[in-house]
Amino acid sequence: MFSKVLSAAVQGIEGYIVEVESHLEGGLPHFATVGLPDGAVKESKERVLAAIKNSGFFIPNKRITINLAPADVRKEGSAFDLPMAIGILAASGHIRSDRLDDTVILGELALDGQVRSIRGSLPISVAVRDQNISRLLLPKENAREAAMAQGLNVYPVESIHDTIRFIENDSHESPYRVDISEVFSRSAQYAVDFSDVKGQRHVKRALEVAAAGGHNVLMIGPPGSGKTMLAKRYPTILPDLTLDEALETTKIHSVAGLLPPDSALIATRPFRSPHHTISDAGLIGGGRIPRPGEVSLAHHGVLFLDEMPEFQKNVLEVMRQPMEDGRVTISRATLSITYPAKFMLMAAMNPCPCGYFTDPTHDCMCTVPQIQRYRARISGPLLDRIDIHVEVPAVKYRELTSRESGESSAVIRSRVKTARQRQADRFSPYPHVFCNAHMGTKLIRSCCSIDKQGDGLLHQAITKLGLSARAYDRILKVARTIADLEGCAAIETVHLSEAIQYRSLDRGFTGT
Repeated sequence: MFSKVLSAAVQGIEGYIVEVESHLEGGLPHFATVGLPDGAVKESKERVLAAIKNSGFFIPNKRITINLAPADVRKEGSAFDLPMAIGILAASGHIRSDRLDDTVILGELALDGQVRSIRGSLPISVAVRDQNISRLLLPKENAREAAMAQGLNVYPVESIHDTIRFIENDSHESPYRVDISEVFSRSAQYAVDFSDVKGQRHVKRALEVAAAGGHNVLMIGPPGSGKTMLAKRYPTILPDLTLDEALETTKIHSVAGLLPPDSALIATRPFRSPHHTISDAGLIGGGRIPRPGEVSLAHHGVLFLDEMPEFQKNVLEVMRQPMEDGRVTISRATLSITYPAKFMLMAAMNPCPCGYFTDPTHDCMCTVPQIQRYRARISGPLLDRIDIHVEVPAVKYRELTSRESGESSAVIRSRVKTARQRQADRFSPYPHVFCNAHMGTKLIRSCCSIDKQGDGLLHQAITKLGLSARAYDRILKVARTIADLEGCAAIETVHLSEAIQYRSLDRGFTGT
């Protein structure tokens, strides 16, 4: 007695079809699962048999063999419970096998036969649709997320009985539908706004420049100056997510099991803020079966590292490659998985270990060597990938109690979007460059030309202010963004002057 049920699994953030083959034969009762199952899949036999019995079906004492094809790819998770149960029932004659064609089945089983939610339903539904399979049966909790893949008939089920009822009488069932544009517009709302921030006008300007050019930012200031508050509102001034970006971001969160239960689509820029005790595997991703890390969960959004010098140095260093390439490849003995990781880095730090160096209202008790060692925790190569350094002073009492509200995020975002459109037009011949921060040396030379007066200003900045050589290209890229915000075709001296102000850590440390 043999049956075959179509199911699916996820590798990385992409889904693929799995054939669940069930074979029943005489002999000593035994349940074997083959096809490189992990521990959760091997344990499913207990859940499957209990769920079948508690649903009122009788399974004769036979030798049961389940094969998960392709057999050379490791399978993980509990989503194969329901297709295994349906396959056993079909092989034992409870269900007609010919009704299982063109249907993918997924779901974890409770011992009473109820179906529980799974991970990765969006990438799976996209893969099912791309394979031209017309129907997908999965838990009710995952139906809304799976229905984001337009063009696929999604049917929610709550139990083994529901699944069998659909298989035997599918012509009377209506697929689950959602209005993806309505879901997208309703979900694209932020709970915070830039108008909440009092004072810090020059810091807001720096963040606007960073958002307009896609630049990484480092904020330096004493405790309580508002660095975290500014960082949390930074995604609200970034350009809106496109639908394709939202679907890709949702895939990553779905695979990681972090998609909120009441949300089918992530329509706002992700904001991830890991604690400084995080490991390199937690930041980049990893594990026996690699999972996405924080840099991937921040894809198309912002990764905020508060108290950046407190992170372990090896954790910070492994972030350099994803910042450069926009993706993370995690290799293990049996597989290699690539996760996308196009994020904007926003970091914050105190100016010294106690936090009050340069603060006029508090005395700093740190020695010069202590401050130098503290700042040296951030390596030069990593600092080289951060275009903008901005100092965040403590907010004055008069600004803190002011009733005046600053510009809203919507007003700032409109200027950012205009600047980004200018960059999109400029870089249209270059498919992998989307904003000024992505420019390489060749593009910098062609797009960031300056006149003789500007060249003289840069020469003074490098020689008299003690700016490092690596700051040269960064200043040109930031100046190009400032010019785009102002609508200027050429970089002017005033743009260079502002860009030079955003390289405070390159000016050296005098201890005064």
